[in-house]
Amino acid sequence: MNFAVEEVKTPQQAKAFIKLPVKIYAKDPVWIRPLDKDIEGVFHPKTNKYFRHGECTRWILKDGKGAVVGRIAAFIDKRTAKTFDQPTGGVGFFECIDDQAAAFTLFDTAKAWLADKGMEAMDGPINFGDRDRFWGLLVEGWLPPNYCCNYNPPYYQAFFEAYGFQEYFKQLTFGRPMQDEGVSERIHERASRVFNNPDYTYKYISKKRHKDFAEDFRTVYNKAWVKHEGVKEMTKAQAQNIMKKLLPIMDEDIMIFTYYKDAPVAFFLMLPDLNTAFKHVNGKMNLLGKLTFLYFKKFKKIKKAIGIAFGVAPQHQGKGVESAMILEYTKKAWRNKDFQYKDLEMNWIGDFNKKMIQLVRQVGGDVVKTHITYRKPFDPDKKVVRATEIS
Repeated sequence: MNFAVEEVKTPQQAKAFIKLPVKIYAKDPVWIRPLDKDIEGVFHPKTNKYFRHGECTRWILKDGKGAVVGRIAAFIDKRTAKTFDQPTGGVGFFECIDDQAAAFTLFDTAKAWLADKGMEAMDGPINFGDRDRFWGLLVEGWLPPNYCCNYNPPYYQAFFEAYGFQEYFKQLTFGRPMQDEGVSERIHERASRVFNNPDYTYKYISKKRHKDFAEDFRTVYNKAWVKHEGVKEMTKAQAQNIMKKLLPIMDEDIMIFTYYKDAPVAFFLMLPDLNTAFKHVNGKMNLLGKLTFLYFKKFKKIKKAIGIAFGVAPQHQGKGVESAMILEYTKKAWRNKDFQYKDLEMNWIGDFNKKMIQLVRQVGGDVVKTHITYRKPFDPDKKVVRATEIS
């Protein structure tokens, strides 16, 4: 079959890019359509700060009859592209009918664009943005996707691997019931060290003091994460903007901070599973979509919480702080039979983060979904070096 590739430049092409998944997943009852604004926002400089230090484009693929049968985007983050063994760009937002020739046409198009700009490899499927959104290919656990998490048909994996993409790292999503104890004795033992130390205190987030908590979040984040591959230091403005965006959807009962002598040293942040509501808005956050979301939120229809961020400042790691914070949280959640949330999923734990995986298993978590981030060297003789394990 002959295919025609079109770079997205017109409103009509952008609309076709957005609408293609509706066709791909028409018979899939599990798929939840992402909000159109979340996808479109990736491709506009006014809504995506990554354009300040990068560039991207996207394409749609048409068959011989003019029907749209595929899409892909390619992008370069100039801050990180040349920090790898080979200059590396990214591809994402891939969707395609079950046709390998169509998929390879899309991959070839993205590869040619990246190579023309000096790249020697590409990661995918990833986001032109932060790692917590639209990152990785789902290869196990076809459960309802969490908000801004990738979901795809099983046949995509064969396309990526046949094209020569190699595994760079896995992203694990762990799940557990909220109120089933299931916490190992090891957690209790470690936590006791901290519970007996009056210098450690705990606070649940307060919307009224969200600016203070934003700064506490930034303090711990920069100490705990900036030394890791692909993670940049967070500015005060970025932290305040993140907290401001979370305000309309946050629940004060599921966001906890730990302090040592009043200084922030750890956090465990969760959000309600927004996709429970967004499943019913068909991608549109118009007036009806907003009313639907408010209905689910007001009447406590959302029963699943999503872990979005966990961090402990390095000087407090290995002392039981993380265990104590988790057990402190159980006083409000796991032991309260009337607690709104019945299930918890912890998103995006890389297989290079062995300590975090061990901790989640100790609190009773099991892997419920697996995504893979692939890397494709343009030189077929090159082998991918897996992501560096966090020490």
